[in-house]
Amino acid sequence: MYRITVFPGDGIGPEVTDQVIKLIRKIGQAHHLVFEIQQSLLGGASIDKHGVPMTPEALRLALESDAVFLGAVGGPKWDRVEPAKRPEKALLELRKSLEVFANIRPVLLMPELVSRSPLKAEIVEGCDFVILRELTGGIYFGTPRGTEGSGPSERAFNTMVYTAAEVERIVRKAFELARRRRRHVTSVDKANVLEVSRLWRKTATAVHAEFPDVTLDHRYIDDCAMQVIKNPGQFDVIVTGNLFGDILSDECAMLTGSIGMLPSASVGGKYALYEPVHGSAPDIAGKNMANPLASILSIAMMMETSFELHEIAREIEQAVRDVLRAGHRTADIAEPGQRCVSCSEIGDLVCGRIGK
Repeated sequence: MYRITVFPGDGIGPEVTDQVIKLIRKIGQAHHLVFEIQQSLLGGASIDKHGVPMTPEALRLALESDAVFLGAVGGPKWDRVEPAKRPEKALLELRKSLEVFANIRPVLLMPELVSRSPLKAEIVEGCDFVILRELTGGIYFGTPRGTEGSGPSERAFNTMVYTAAEVERIVRKAFELARRRRRHVTSVDKANVLEVSRLWRKTATAVHAEFPDVTLDHRYIDDCAMQVIKNPGQFDVIVTGNLFGDILSDECAMLTGSIGMLPSASVGGKYALYEPVHGSAPDIAGKNMANPLASILSIAMMMETSFELHEIAREIEQAVRDVLRAGHRTADIAEPGQRCVSCSEIGDLVCGRIGK
């Protein structure tokens, strides 16, 4: 039996999560597997009901599960909530509590969607690389942080901090991942300006000595941001810190035609958290028009990484490609004038191909 905790979250989160639950149940039925799914509130939905973005009970469910799925959190409704209780605080706290320090974001352009990328086909065709983002350190967690003073002299400050051990574990994961791919790691920093980045580069170089069969190069974040647009085919595994990875991965999401196509997995030692890269998209929430494929592909990553059900992971990926090849599109990936299908319809079409 596989125990999965599901946090539907906010905005379109519940809609895409419905498709995930439907898919997991279909997998269990088709392959005679038992999945125990337990749901709880997180983010804005938890604030509305409990007054806090994550309750101790919700965290306990996550810690007792074999894998965690999250739909999305946040939205304008909670913009005025005090910083310590904002919906995003729950996500940061969940990642920290689960000790998932490595966020894996595949950037894969499916052939059926080449025309939907904003870049020329000759640039993005065959785009296939992975961004590995450090998730529990850096400026999002560093102290001291805060604001002081008032009026024109009011100032705010955050602290970017990394230890050599934190850098070492994420870089080692990048080399291990590259060994299963094309054996090329690009480490991204800002070592010409930041002391933190100089430690990052020094540590990455030292770890590389353990992986002589993998190529390592270093790039500044601004140069890398340009290169992923100019020539994305040059990359295999990109590893970087929390802030740079946050920005870079969303930029790379557009290479694939829509951020609604990108899954992610956050892994550490014992735990793993799976979520689509997209946000809560409150403007389309409740309209059954969200793209659930990033969430569905996140479940493929769950089957692969947490449960080692490799053939089922491939089956999900193939089901998604079959649906796209048949011409089915949600609004975000549709050609002008093309008929769009709903979020639930896409979920049904993918599920219909499981077990065939």
